[in-house]
Amino acid sequence: MSLKAGQPPVNGGGVGASFRSLDPAKYTSLGDFINTVNKEDNRDLLIKTYGNQGITGFLQMTGAVKASGTNDEVQYWEESRLHSKVDATLASAASGATSLVATIGTAATDVLRSNDVVLVNGSIRCIVDKSVPAAAASATFFPLSGTFGEAVSAGAQSVPVIGNLHAQGSDQPGEFIESNVIRRTNPYMILKETFKVSGSQATNIGWINVGNGDYRWYVKGEMDTRQRFLDKREMMMLLGETGSITVGGKSVGGSEGYFAAIEDRGIVETGGVVNTLTEMDAIITELDKQGAAPEYCIYGNTAQMLALDDMVAAGASAATALTTGAAAFGAFANDPNAAVRLGFSSFRRGGYTFHNKSWKLLNDPTLLGSSDFKGVMIPLTTVVDPKTGNRAAALEMNYKATNGYSREMEHWMTGSILGVTNANEDSLQFNYRSECNLITRAANQHVLIR
Repeated sequence: MSLKAGQPPVNGGGVGASFRSLDPAKYTSLGDFINTVNKEDNRDLLIKTYGNQGITGFLQMTGAVKASGTNDEVQYWEESRLHSKVDATLASAASGATSLVATIGTAATDVLRSNDVVLVNGSIRCIVDKSVPAAAASATFFPLSGTFGEAVSAGAQSVPVIGNLHAQGSDQPGEFIESNVIRRTNPYMILKETFKVSGSQATNIGWINVGNGDYRWYVKGEMDTRQRFLDKREMMMLLGETGSITVGGKSVGGSEGYFAAIEDRGIVETGGVVNTLTEMDAIITELDKQGAAPEYCIYGNTAQMLALDDMVAAGASAATALTTGAAAFGAFANDPNAAVRLGFSSFRRGGYTFHNKSWKLLNDPTLLGSSDFKGVMIPLTTVVDPKTGNRAAALEMNYKATNGYSREMEHWMTGSILGVTNANEDSLQFNYRSECNLITRAANQHVLIR
């Protein structure tokens, strides 16, 4: 059957007959002749080109606990130091002098009483007499040995109070020292996200198996949106900062993240990756000053982990204390095999056990892979609330919640498709919201490597 002159082919071909799409002189293969009807040789597996890209789980791995809150901010308490130094401006004293005059600071921590014994120049023990001279905020220091064995230069010093001495038959001190706690607060922050699919797209079947035999691509989009939201929520708890900024005419409040807490009141190693025993020992010395826990976890980028591996290897060959003594595995139920299964390697130095693990967040080039942050050292312990005596994890994730309503991870849908009938639009919108913050207790015992 042939077509009449001027009659267009139906669907590109004749009615009940084949048609030519190429000049016969240029015909090369059957594939060229019927190229519109061949089925693609499709592989439906979605390749994880960059591995598992989710970065959540760090806070749970480090022992962070979850708690609910019922205010716009969390209030918590930290113990102050049991002893404090006193700031004093000293007059000069020559070697052999019998006294010197000091002007005492006016801060609340500058508590100095008559008969207190202080340490001047780091080694000279002096007893304090605040009645001589009688001027306010002044005192005279008398060396216990009778004379200064070395000269004391005029200037400011922070002198520790190491004790006191009283005469026989003397009264009890008329002044006493009150214990103090530090009140800290951290506001909540609100994170939101949205994903949307039209009714037409929701019914399209694609080439890629997005999981469990489902070929609807929007399912992949929704799963990725959820994971991005969880990742960003965790990163904000790590990198957030307090403050209020007006955006779009509305005040947006931030919250103190983990890194900001360490930068404010913790230990910050600013020399880049820690790769020498000298640097490690300097950090351990600081940890000792802070009454740190004996067991730490080091989360770092690949460069930091390799540097630690090299440092430990060099230390082992030099027979240093890196590998002597029994390592602690309390964080893993005293099971070293559990640490290995979770991807930790461990070493011991200066009475501390350090468990090392590569941190995906610091390796991702689209996140913090090119940032100044190289790693953190986290004490694997609980801290004691000085007001209540309750023990709590060093890191605590808080979410607004009350009477069965929680804003930890809200997820709801609006639209008129896929069984949802609460809107008129021919679409479905997935909504995510979380109101959260992170409490870093005893941040002075944490280390940030940058």
